[in-house]
Amino acid sequence: MATDIHSSAVIDSTAEIGVDVRIGPYVVVGAETKIGDGTFLESHTVIKDFSELGVNNHVHPHAVIGGEPQHTAYKGEKTFTRIGDNNSIRECVTIHRGTAQGMGETRIGSNCMFMAYAHIAHDCSIGDNVIMANAVNLAGHVEVGRNVIISGLSAVQQFIRIGEYAFLGGASGYKLDIPPFMLAHGVRGMLYGPNLIGLRRNGFDSNTCKGLKKAYKIIFRSGLTKEQSLKQVESEIVGNAEVDRLISFIRESKNGVTPDHKQRNGNGD
Repeated sequence: MATDIHSSAVIDSTAEIGVDVRIGPYVVVGAETKIGDGTFLESHTVIKDFSELGVNNHVHPHAVIGGEPQHTAYKGEKTFTRIGDNNSIRECVTIHRGTAQGMGETRIGSNCMFMAYAHIAHDCSIGDNVIMANAVNLAGHVEVGRNVIISGLSAVQQFIRIGEYAFLGGASGYKLDIPPFMLAHGVRGMLYGPNLIGLRRNGFDSNTCKGLKKAYKIIFRSGLTKEQSLKQVESEIVGNAEVDRLISFIRESKNGVTPDHKQRNGNGD
């Protein structure tokens, strides 16, 4: 299929439009943008300056990609929004570009779904296969690992890290790092153990799940200090790559880790 651009669309002369692209009525495509092959921009979408979209993305009406950061230090610097392939960006989603004070770009992976009214702020980094449900809000500099699901009406504070394969419940607020493979929810988000259903759906075997369950109990419910619990896990659970990843994530956390719901003070220190 040849590229199809509606006569009412406004496209900057510096924009690069791929093949088999569909651009609907009243779409605006800004300067120095790149729209990859097979992408569909539905009516009234806005792709602002310095945005790059890979192939086969589908952007629904009234989404705005590459908007200026909501950051008082932003003074119009040339920063970027870079989006991978095969993403579904639903109605009224907003994705802001990076800042000079941050990474200089906002990065989105591939095969993601961002449902209506979701917001991704400046300098965020989103992995592949991420689902953000309706009205999820990410503040600036948030890192989301691959295969994460964030349920509707949730808010994530700036600079927070969310590890891969985590599941975050809806109508919740998150102010500390969420380790990989974990389940979290609550008005003030807390951990509820490994995301076992999600892990099994993604092909993780029973040994991995058992190892993560055991590690979780030691780290978050043993009453040991953070370092004591991590050393115990290292000595008792050997050869489990996912457990090793959990340990390294917790050690690397600068914000502190979200505690278990039974011990609100947990090991987030």
